[in-house]
Amino acid sequence: MTGKHHVDADVDVDDRGPDTSGSAIRSLGARDRPDSGGRARGRADSGGRADSGGLALARGLGEVLLTCGVVLLLFIGYEVWVSNLFADRKQAQAREQLTTAWQRGQDPLKGEDRMNLPIGKQVVLPAGQGFANLYIPAFGKDFARTVVQGTSDRDLDAGPGHYVSSQLPGQLGNFALAGHRVGKGQPFLNLDKLRPGDKIVVQTAANWYVYAVLGSRPAYLAAGGIADPAKREAAEVAALAALDSQGVRGREIVSPEAVHVIAPVPNHPLATPARALLTLTTCHPKYSADQRLIVHAQLSRAAPRSGSSLPRELPGGTI
Repeated sequence: MTGKHHVDADVDVDDRGPDTSGSAIRSLGARDRPDSGGRARGRADSGGRADSGGLALARGLGEVLLTCGVVLLLFIGYEVWVSNLFADRKQAQAREQLTTAWQRGQDPLKGEDRMNLPIGKQVVLPAGQGFANLYIPAFGKDFARTVVQGTSDRDLDAGPGHYVSSQLPGQLGNFALAGHRVGKGQPFLNLDKLRPGDKIVVQTAANWYVYAVLGSRPAYLAAGGIADPAKREAAEVAALAALDSQGVRGREIVSPEAVHVIAPVPNHPLATPARALLTLTTCHPKYSADQRLIVHAQLSRAAPRSGSSLPRELPGGTI
């Protein structure tokens, strides 16, 4: 959530003509052979030094690349595994603190998450404080995250963070959350796997809220019958991107500056909301922050919390 000999042998020819004198031959031999050998050794030494320098350069470059590779692996290891360990610890603390508060009859939201509460009603919460739990059955039966207030780096290290300018669960408007895609707990690692109609469940001190991902579910189901993988994928993407009656898509990919996706009516900042929505945002693609992956869902039903009973959308749920 990456840089860039061929050696010719000299041949000495003596053109002074033949010499029958042994002394001359001996003299030539005594005089020229050492010189010729010296020149040959000089050339060999020069080539050796060139080869040695090339090997040293290659060896040095290899060591630099190896070091860079090790550093990169360590960085990835930290981002993906070590940061997850720290984030999991912070998430566990947030969840424990919220559970304790609820057991003591304390509601961080002060009951302001009532259905159809007029837009604009906000509750002042300390940054990083947990106030709700998030369940996404499509991510597995064990997926549960405590939602904290705020979207700073520090807040998101503890779990999915609530955009403080957006609405609360169940309220008219848009309850918007941000979460890491890879590393630091990676709560929204598989956000791209959500399909039209998939349920997202939010638990507060008083209520359960069940949201359904927008998009055309019939079109998505029909796409599953397309044999060609490329065409099937294109049809599924189109089904998720289908606009509803208020011009809101189930899924979209936008630039980081596209803040209008968390407006009370996503992408229509001047529109008056008439329903409760949920928006999840994360980085896109994985291992990059170039863009944002956005999923929108609509509140389909709500139920008051009753003891340890769970909504039927969760494993073992009955209410």
